[in-house]
Order: sequence, then C-alpha cells, then structure tokens
Amino acid sequence: MRKPNKLVALIFAILASIAMLLPTSAYAASGANDNSGSITINDAEPGHTYNAYQVLVLESYDTDAKAYSYKANAKWADWLKTQTQYVAIDAQGYVTWVDGADVATFAKAAIAYAEANNITAAGTQTAPAASEGQQYSTVTFQNLNLGYYLVNTTVGTLCSLNTTTPDVVMEEKNDLPTIKKEVKEDSDNSWGDENSAEIGDTVEFKTTITAKAGAESYVLHDVMSKGLTLNAGSIKVQVGGSDLAAANYTIKTTGLVDGCDFEIEFAQGYLDTIAGDTGIVVTYTAVVNEDAEVFKVPNTNKTKLTFGENHRDETTWDETETYTYKVDVVKTDGSNKVLDGAEFKLYDAKTGGNEIPLVKVSDGVYRFAKDGETGVAATTKNGQLEIKGFDANTTYWLEETKAPEGYNKLAGRVEIAVKNANIDATVSGGIWQSGGVHIVNNTGTELPSTGGIGTAIFYALGGALVLGAIVFLSRKRVK
Repeated sequence: MRKPNKLVALIFAILASIAMLLPTSAYAASGANDNSGSITINDAEPGHTYNAYQVLVLESYDTDAKAYSYKANAKWADWLKTQTQYVAIDAQGYVTWVDGADVATFAKAAIAYAEANNITAAGTQTAPAASEGQQYSTVTFQNLNLGYYLVNTTVGTLCSLNTTTPDVVMEEKNDLPTIKKEVKEDSDNSWGDENSAEIGDTVEFKTTITAKAGAESYVLHDVMSKGLTLNAGSIKVQVGGSDLAAANYTIKTTGLVDGCDFEIEFAQGYLDTIAGDTGIVVTYTAVVNEDAEVFKVPNTNKTKLTFGENHRDETTWDETETYTYKVDVVKTDGSNKVLDGAEFKLYDAKTGGNEIPLVKVSDGVYRFAKDGETGVAATTKNGQLEIKGFDANTTYWLEETKAPEGYNKLAGRVEIAVKNANIDATVSGGIWQSGGVHIVNNTGTELPSTGGIGTAIFYALGGALVLGAIVFLSRKRVK
C-alpha cells in the first residue's frame, strides 16, 4: 500500500511544478522595483508637461482577486500618515483606502503637497506635437516601478490616480476653461458682441468664465481701448447668481504692467472646490469718454484668462465693440452757398424735452458732454458743424437758436436719426454738394418805411433855397 502513496505524492509534485510554470494573474516582487511599469496618456495637449508621482509602492497584486498590497513611498510616508480621512496605514505599513473617501479631493491635496515640498516626479514628459490632421498627441512613461501613481499636467485639469499593473492607460480630459465676453445694448437690454452708445454713456460689460474641475491659477485680464473709462468700483463677481465671497478673489486696478485696466486673480483654495463646469460671471461698467473713436472704428474691450502651472496657458482674447457716430451739419442759403454765424442746440424731443449738452473741441467741431461738463451753443465754421457722440438707436432734434445776420431763423427743430452710419456731408468751394444735415436759411427783402415825411425833404428844400440865393446874388452883381 505504500507504493501507491509514493506514486500519488510524485504526481502531486509534478503537477505543482507544472503549475508554477503556467501563467497567473498573481504578481509578487520585492519592493516592485523592476522598472516594468508604464503609463500612457491619450489625447494629451501638445506642448504641455505631464508629471507622474509614485505615491505608493505596489508590493504584490492579483487582478483576478482584486487584491493589491501597497506601502508608502518614502517621499510620501509622513504626509500619508496625516491623511487619515483618505487612507489607513496598519502597523506593518500597509496602506488601504478609506471607504467613501473622495478620490478627486485626495488627488488635489497630493498635488499641492508635491508642489509645496518640491517632490521629484518619477517621470516627466512633454506632450509631442500632434500628428497631421490631429489635435492631440500621446504621452508615455516607461520603466516605472510598479505602484500607485498621481499624474498632473500644466494644463491644470488632468489630475489622475491609478495603479501600474504593470501598464495603465489614462485619458486626458482636455477640460480647458473658456471665456465669453459680452456688452449690453441699452436700447433693448440685449447682450452681444457689439453695441452703440453716446459719448458720456455708461456701458455695461459681462465676462463669463466656464471653470473646470482641476482649475489651477486662474487670472482674468481685461483691456479697454482709450475711448472707454473703467468704473473700478462697479466690478462684481458672481457664481450661480450670488456674489462670490471676496476672500475667493483679488481685484487689481493699479500697478499693472501688462497694459490691462484690471485683473482678477482667483484664490487656489476656491478653485480647488470646483468639481465640475462652473460659470463665474464678472460684470462691470465703463464710460464712453471724449477720446472715443467714431464709426467705423470701434471702441474695444477685450478679455482673456491665464491658467495652469505658472499661468503658462491662456485662452484667446474675446472682444466686444462699442460704436459711436458723428453728424455733419451744413448751413446754406437758397443757392446752397454756405453761411456762417448760425448757432444750434441739440435736444431729445421734437418740442420741449431735454437739452443734450455739447462741448467745443475746436472751431466748428463739438462732442457730446460727459457728466459734470457744461454745454455750449454750437457755432458753424465755414457754414459747417461736426458733432460726434451719437447713439445709432436714438432720435435727436437740432434747434437753430441763432440765424446768420439777415436770415430768418428756422421755425422748428430738425430731426437727426443715425442708423449705424455717420451722416457725412460734402462741401466744395463753399457750396454744399450732398449729404449731412442740410439746413437752408432764407433772407427777407427790405420792408418799406412808415410814418411822417422825415427830415430828408427839409435837407433837400434847404439846399434848393441856398442854391437859389447864390444865383440871385450873382445876377445882381452883374447888373
């Protein structure tokens, strides 16, 4: 009976030896330092830097059983001991995940620790240029020790955790922030890319930032052309229709060296709370000033967002255009010859209404006044006026307050309606040719005198008597 037992034992020994040679999903290595791991990142942003940090060392694993044995990487050990809300470390140093802990929050905290303590990445790669016809490329880390890796990028959105067993593939989310710049058209309160306004008007602007999870180092930059003056106290930041706490951002309107009128820097602590697409709405106003360009040149306001590591990335500028217009006024007689000496005022109604004050720029050139400026009557120069600062969506009325000497003043106001174009006049050789607001004055004829015969007849009669006396005396002497 002993022989069969020896035979059975031999068979089991042979089977055990064969089993050791067969493939298995179990893996074991001393410290897993065999450089057999790799990480591949698909849809990487060309030109951006990707860093891979080994947070945990993978001592062994069995993917079928979903069993993994981790220990802390020496560089991270002390920090991990403080992260008890995310990981638990037993007496032998093995690390396990706390049920229900937020992985994304842990990843952000780990990146912050790595950056603050200059932790060296296990691998650093720059995404190559995309292939022809493609937008993104691929980044690959090779020869990595097996472990639990944290990958971050200068894009500021990818912040992933995964285990090399031995290879792992991560997908870049490409969740780059966006901005949208708008200006309000006051005639219908609509928001869009452009509007029309008077010089002196206060114009409303709005920039919407679509922030992304993993947001990093957001700074909003805003630049206005010389025809717009920022009302610094009007800047407001809201999320979901409510004001964002002032501690979450800093507004800078002075000491800027990049040509911006203002910048808003968002606190990283706030950005770390953004878990998904979040609209951050920035509103503010500006006054159309005396340096405003007239159509067809716009008065611009543009915005961009810088973001990512060291603010190295930025959106494209988004721009709005504010237009204001000019009107030429020409005063002539009935034969279209220009007349000087007429004076005008501008109103917002055909009768009554409010005067729109005008400020003299130079002889014959006037503009709309800003708040606090005193208006004057506009006087023609060579029979012409140029008035700038009109809104395309408003009707105006021009009143002649003084006519040229010897000419009749207009009986009523003249309508001016600017419709997305200047009202230009052509005058050549002192004669109106075409265009503009053409105002004709007529002269009256000299009226006959009324009343007594006056003194002229006495002068004539006296002269005749003197002449007659001279003749009489002359004849008398001759005799």
